[in-house]
Amino acid sequence: MPLSVAARQETGPIKKAVEDFLQIQTKGLPGQVSFTIGNIDSQNNLAPCPALDVSMPPGARAWGNTNVNVRCQVENGWSIFVSVRIRIIGEYLVTTRPLSQGQVVVETDLAKSRGDLASLPTGIVTEIAQAVGKSMAVSISSGQPLRNDLLKQALVVQQGQSVKVLSKGPGFQVTGGDGRALNNAIDGQVVQVRIGNGHIVSGIARPGGLVEVSY
Repeated sequence: MPLSVAARQETGPIKKAVEDFLQIQTKGLPGQVSFTIGNIDSQNNLAPCPALDVSMPPGARAWGNTNVNVRCQVENGWSIFVSVRIRIIGEYLVTTRPLSQGQVVVETDLAKSRGDLASLPTGIVTEIAQAVGKSMAVSISSGQPLRNDLLKQALVVQQGQSVKVLSKGPGFQVTGGDGRALNNAIDGQVVQVRIGNGHIVSGIARPGGLVEVSY
């Protein structure tokens, strides 16, 4: 049986419930957060509800254009989706010059820009410390936003490089002779080294061409 006009759900409580939900969901996001709630039909045929619950669909995030689900928490209650747009105005990093694949990023390669982070690609870099010291996975032109997927940990040891072997064990630490690295490695990765007597040892690559061998 159709509901009467008098039985319609007011849109104000729905908007208020969505606002309260988004305030919680966006807390802690970087930058200045604002959001816009989409139109809710004032001529709806929803029964007035004393208890509203708001949630996001699985996989959705409080970022950019999305939807929230508003559900009436009574027996046989209704459920609707409401569109929202979430803006996050904050700083992000762009390149100051073209960067080549394999190039190690330094601070002067980067500049800060400001805009809506939600409109930028996923994984945008917002802190200089997140990029400096890493190397470019691909080449990128000047003025481009920097993303995490464009970066990789810089090599601290390269194949063929002369390295210093540091032998460590319970109660001792001895800097040994030189060796030659047989593979590339980032900080903390295993690297094989051919030492002076021709033997091959495995150790942990460290910055400065150092390889830690534990006994």
